[in-house]
Amino acid sequence: MKITILYFSETGNTEKMAGFVRDGILSAGNDIEVFLMNIVNDGNIDKELLKESSAVIFGTPCYVANTCWQMEKFFDTRFDCDLSGKLAACFATAGCMWGGADQAIMTVLQLALTRGMLAYATGTEFGRPFIHLGPIAVHDNLNTELFTLFGKRVAQKALELFNK
Repeated sequence: MKITILYFSETGNTEKMAGFVRDGILSAGNDIEVFLMNIVNDGNIDKELLKESSAVIFGTPCYVANTCWQMEKFFDTRFDCDLSGKLAACFATAGCMWGGADQAIMTVLQLALTRGMLAYATGTEFGRPFIHLGPIAVHDNLNTELFTLFGKRVAQKALELFNK
């Protein structure tokens, strides 16, 4: 099974969190390949890999209380990337706790739904700690264990849904 982490990272914070999500995915089973795709430029987008992926986890920095414009542009223009039927999940990074990171996650999940994806956040399914929408890394409070756990939980759900 293939899982792609598609994210935008200019300063490295979102990319760092993507690495922790990747570690969690890899801990869920031996039959999983994980690919990181920074959409800092269109040349990094591998549409064939996205087509082959069972799940896509999106990572976005939070700007002006929402997702970054680069992620919006991906959803608005990259119709050559087939996302239909795939599991979608999202995490965010933010400069402050009240910066709107939850809104950024909800925006990405809404965009994923419009592309025919199955939105997933792990919610309360696995018990505590609850990850209702997706993990958020705040500038000076990085709970990296939550990102690893999130990756593992999304991978477990992808295996349950698609590895039959």
